[in-house]
Order: sequence, then C-alpha cells, then structure tokens
Amino acid sequence: MPVSDTPPVAAPEPEPRPELAPTPAPTSQAVAEPAPAPVAKKSSWLGRLKQGLARTGQNLGGLFVGVKVDESLFEELESALIMADAGIEATEKMLTALRARVRKERLDDPEKVKIALRQLLADHLRPLERAFPLNKAKPLVVMIAGVNGAGKTTSIGKLAHTFQQQGASVLLAAGDTFRAAAREQLIEWGARNNVSVIAQDGGDPAAVAFDAVNAGRARDTGVVMVDTAGRLPTQLHLMEELKKIRRVIGKADSAAPHEVLLVVDGNTGQNVLAQIRAFDAAINLTGLVVTKLDGTAKGGTLAAVAAGSNGVRPIPVYWIGVGEGMEDLQPFVADEFAAALLSDD
Repeated sequence: MPVSDTPPVAAPEPEPRPELAPTPAPTSQAVAEPAPAPVAKKSSWLGRLKQGLARTGQNLGGLFVGVKVDESLFEELESALIMADAGIEATEKMLTALRARVRKERLDDPEKVKIALRQLLADHLRPLERAFPLNKAKPLVVMIAGVNGAGKTTSIGKLAHTFQQQGASVLLAAGDTFRAAAREQLIEWGARNNVSVIAQDGGDPAAVAFDAVNAGRARDTGVVMVDTAGRLPTQLHLMEELKKIRRVIGKADSAAPHEVLLVVDGNTGQNVLAQIRAFDAAINLTGLVVTKLDGTAKGGTLAAVAAGSNGVRPIPVYWIGVGEGMEDLQPFVADEFAAALLSDD
C-alpha cells in the first residue's frame, strides 16, 4: 500500500511543534499514472447526465407535451419545480420571468416556452458554475467534508484521478482516524491512482492533516487532499473537530486550506440546504461536490442553492456525479444541467 512512512505528530493544538519536513521515500512518492484511461467523450457525459436526471426531466419536460400555454401550464410547472426541490424562491423567480417572456414574445408554442424556461434556469444556475482553481497554490491544500454516505471518499479518489490527468501530483490524508474501513478505502483509492496516503490508526485527525501538508510541501506535491470523518451537522463535538482540523492546517500553511469542499448527496433534496448552511458556518466552504444525481427526482435542489434559499450562500458547484465510474464526476456546467433537467426523453 502506498502509505507514507512519516509518523504523525501529536495533535498540534493550540500550537504545533516546529515543522519538520518529512524525507520523501522513493516508494511513496506520488507519481502520475503511467497510462490514464481515456477521457470520456462530452456527448457520452451529456447522455449520462440526461439519463441520471431522467426522473426530474420527465416530471418537468413532460408538462410541455400536448398542452396549451395558459395559466394551467404555469400552475403545473410551479408544482413540478417545488416537487423537484427547486424551492419557493427559485420557483417564483423563474416563473415570474417566464410569464414576462411569454407575454413579451407572445409565445404560444409549448416547446418554445420550454426552451425559454431552460434558458432562464441556466441563467439562474450560472452563478454556481466555476472552474476549480487547480494551480492557485502549490501544494493546493483541499479539505473535504460531508455527512456519512454522501460519497466523500469515493469522490476524493475520482478527483485524484482527475487532477493527475491535468498534470498535478497528488497526496491524500486519511483524516478519518477512527474507522479502519474508511482508512482502508482511501488507501485503496491511493493504490488505484498510484498516489501516497498519510494515515494512522487512531489518534488526532488534525495531526494527520498537519503532517500531510508538510509532506506535500517537502515533496513538491501539486494537491494535498485531506479527507475528514463523515459526520452529521447536529454532532456538535464532531463539528468542533472539523474546526480544529481547519485551524491546524492553517498552522502548517498560513494560506491553507485553499479550498474547503462539501460533498453532498443529490438525492437528499432540501436537506442539502441544511447541510450546506451548517458546514459553511463551521468551516467556511468554498465549493460543493454533488454526488448520486443519477435516478433522483430532486434534481432542482441546485436551483434552491443558487437562490440562496433558507439562508444558504450560493456556493460554487465544482463537480457533479451521476455514476460510479472514474469519469462520472465532471465539472458543473449550467447549460448542460438545465438541458438535462428539462428533458422529457
């Protein structure tokens, strides 16, 4: 297993010990994959996204088949958007704009109304679309959080693959120090991607994160990703532990963590908003990874995020996932998402 032989230091809270750069061992040095799998074609990804959001797409897109453009259509759209967890704010905003556009352009063809709604939805979602700043620091320290079962560790493995394809070396930190299965899963992803993993049995996850940042700097690594134990926002002692990990990372590198990502399960609908709000308050999120969108009828949740519903900041969505494959985690693009969300195929 590609596990670093650098022993984790004691928890450096409130003050870490003086930084001692670990000596990189040839066997644990992260290297690029010798033969990366070919990148999936764009059309293939669009097809998978459309298929993944098919349940939502059928509920929304199907409303435009064989109907008149009248108030009944708008009422049906309102119900469908709310059922898709778009939220009251986003639904009212988009339908108000759609009504105005229908009147202004005298649209009486339901297919043209559907196209207009797709454009309005894409414009609404566009503030969430942002390219991940892979090269803004070296090492780029990325702290990753999420509730149990959201797909956090799997997403880290997929991102390690993606970053290597973009030419960056990667180091992983197994911050879930209390669950052997979590460490083993991350180590397996490290082996699959041929990257090193800083891990230990038990102990302080903040110390593991501290060592990983120092190791990443000593090895001239491009990206250091720090996994953290899955937790519910209501588990206050675990949320305090997250805050501590963030502080200690900052003691290893005063500018870090450069990115703080939350992985959320796209099937959980409006509960996503509560998760975002709680984790953002604790660790100041910079981006989202939305997983498991395949098969969900709640694909409108991102519209609620973009609207700032329930006190949530419109935090950028860097990636969305619609499957288990290595290429099934792709950058969020508002136009693509809106097209898939309003498909009735």
